[in-house]
Amino acid sequence: MTKQLQDAYIVAATRTPIGKSGRGMFKNTRPDDLLVRVLQSALAQVPNLDPKLIEDAIVGCSFPEAEQGSNLARMAVLLAGLPQTVGGVTINRFCASGITAVAMAADRIRVGQADVMIAAGAESMSMVPMMGHHPSINMGVFKDENIGMAYGMGLTAEKVAQQWKVSREDQDAFALQSHQRAIAAQNAGYFDAETTSVEIIERIPNFATGQIELKTRTVNRDEGARPDTSLEGLAKLKAVFAAKGTVTAGNSSQTSDGAGALILVSEKILKQFNLTPLARFASFAVRGVPPEIMGIGPKEAIPAACRAAGITQDQIDWFELNEAFAAQSLAVVRDLGLDPAKVNPMGGAIALGHPLGATGAIRSATAIHAMHRNNLKYSMVTMCVGTGMGAAGIFERM
Repeated sequence: MTKQLQDAYIVAATRTPIGKSGRGMFKNTRPDDLLVRVLQSALAQVPNLDPKLIEDAIVGCSFPEAEQGSNLARMAVLLAGLPQTVGGVTINRFCASGITAVAMAADRIRVGQADVMIAAGAESMSMVPMMGHHPSINMGVFKDENIGMAYGMGLTAEKVAQQWKVSREDQDAFALQSHQRAIAAQNAGYFDAETTSVEIIERIPNFATGQIELKTRTVNRDEGARPDTSLEGLAKLKAVFAAKGTVTAGNSSQTSDGAGALILVSEKILKQFNLTPLARFASFAVRGVPPEIMGIGPKEAIPAACRAAGITQDQIDWFELNEAFAAQSLAVVRDLGLDPAKVNPMGGAIALGHPLGATGAIRSATAIHAMHRNNLKYSMVTMCVGTGMGAAGIFERM
């Protein structure tokens, strides 16, 4: 006897502000502490829900080692004060880790194995760099037939720019638009509903007294968007991945720190606790592409996710297309014929930042709250993925 799938609903969705890696506001803030903050905030959004009913917490992280190792998910669940009965598992699909966590949590509910799940993502690129502290790559990657796996992200963006004929001028214009849209959204307060403030504690030595003084401040705004960005300034930046390339630091995503979390429940839980759903998780798809042009991955995942949801691409009202690079974002938009007005209306990773495994959960919060603010029906979160993949998840406003 075939059991009918049930729907999974999002009842809470939030994220931290996104900090610049290295010297940004979260440079000394542990990723598990950022995750704890959004877990507690998400639970506070549904005070009627009994946390003892949470089955598991699935957390995406691209480089789960050091400060974000030791099963980040379970550690954060315990540190956040959730019941010890709540499980925790950390997963990795590089840049799609966060949206994959949402899809996996939804699937547990859809097949009837759970009624309440947490999906989240966290990443500190300040504390754990790209590729981790001690990368060790299988030498088979460097064989001719596998060499695309060895390409750095920037070089794959250069190859996409060449193959899809995306000019340097177009990339810089796209980057400028990302900053302009992000600044406008910040000034209008559009990120406020989705953002959980974070208190930062700074320890400052007082050499006169020999004491360590504590200074606290609260942050609630992404720090990557720059109001002084201009085409002239972007044009002065040199290509960093190829001698005669077009991909620069200015038209690439920013390395970042941040976390996001969602709570998903079944229809039974909605009724039992009188909860109002923010959205229904409609579908998810992941597809592989040649690793050397990994940035084009969303062009395969987007149609697949639409087919799984039983809708057409034109029915998507809001696309959160992760801006790993302007080159790959423009290639996807042009290849699929996406409406540019629907793609990242409040800016993307070039301006706001890209904390790798956290991005999918963070942008899910953005997409879900944007649907309510603008009275939209469907939104999508999609991104390219290292080693050649694309992922896409669709939400339906309730």
